[in-house]
Amino acid sequence: MTEFISSKSTRLDQELALYLKISRNQVLSLIKGGNVSVNDKVVTKAGFNLNLGDKISFILPQTTQIQSEFKAEFDVEILYEDSDILVINKPIGVTVHPAPSVKEATLVEWLKQKNYTLSTIGGVERAGIVHRLDKGTSGVMVVAKNNESHASLSSQLSSKDMGRIYLALCDLPLKENCIIDRPIGRHPQNRLKNTIVSGAKSAKSAFANILTTQNKRVNLIAAKLFTGRTHQIRVHLASINRHILGDDLYGFKSNSDRISRIFLHAYILRLIHPRSNQIMEFKAPLPNEFYELIGKEVNKEIVDESTTPSILCDIFRDSSYWMYCN
Repeated sequence: MTEFISSKSTRLDQELALYLKISRNQVLSLIKGGNVSVNDKVVTKAGFNLNLGDKISFILPQTTQIQSEFKAEFDVEILYEDSDILVINKPIGVTVHPAPSVKEATLVEWLKQKNYTLSTIGGVERAGIVHRLDKGTSGVMVVAKNNESHASLSSQLSSKDMGRIYLALCDLPLKENCIIDRPIGRHPQNRLKNTIVSGAKSAKSAFANILTTQNKRVNLIAAKLFTGRTHQIRVHLASINRHILGDDLYGFKSNSDRISRIFLHAYILRLIHPRSNQIMEFKAPLPNEFYELIGKEVNKEIVDESTTPSILCDIFRDSSYWMYCN
């Protein structure tokens, strides 16, 4: 059990998030799980009002509590590993963490079956998970092996020190490079979707044209995230009438058998190593399906030359001159 003294009169979730350097959602999981006490009494209300000098105690859950009836039959490519972090290339079709609606093995369960030691700040069901990718999205993710690393990486997400660049194939070319800054919330008629909602959580993305086929039916774009809302890239593209190939949830329509997946891939991840403070960059190779779909008009060498990390990072380094969508 860890203890510390409240530095001011404030909400319990705010003080704990500040102390642990993690998100309020992660703190909420700890509090609701009965892992937090104030003056030796368990508190399960995130908005509990603290007084200056209150003693806050918490226990981080043990990941060995994870139990599942599902066995992970998939495999995951390891891009990098040390004693603090694990960087992976998540396959399509794999959900990141368990939930009541998930009836299959998840990435967290795969990690436990492989006997990885994981952080517990996010709770048992989200052990090691700093950020997530949608089930239909492939690509690079970082997993925290201990709570110190988790706190550091979560702080980098909040401060925008962690950079993420995605590649996607879309149905229509972008008119020009653009930044979309529009709030995202739950769709009022479809609980599976999010949409642009006035007054909802802020969301900001940048999009750049990379390649367009001659028939203009396939457009390779890059996207940089400044925030991390659910379905953010898909929602922001739909707001300008652009859709990722295979993403029928947000409006792409096709009878073509070639569209076998949502063509969205987390391509580059840049972070500061939580122990060494070294800037590190990781790339998850573009899946073969991308080359197969665009390859009839653009060969692999051209795609690879146009998507090197240095080129993509230069594109997004100074986007102040881009069209800005509020």
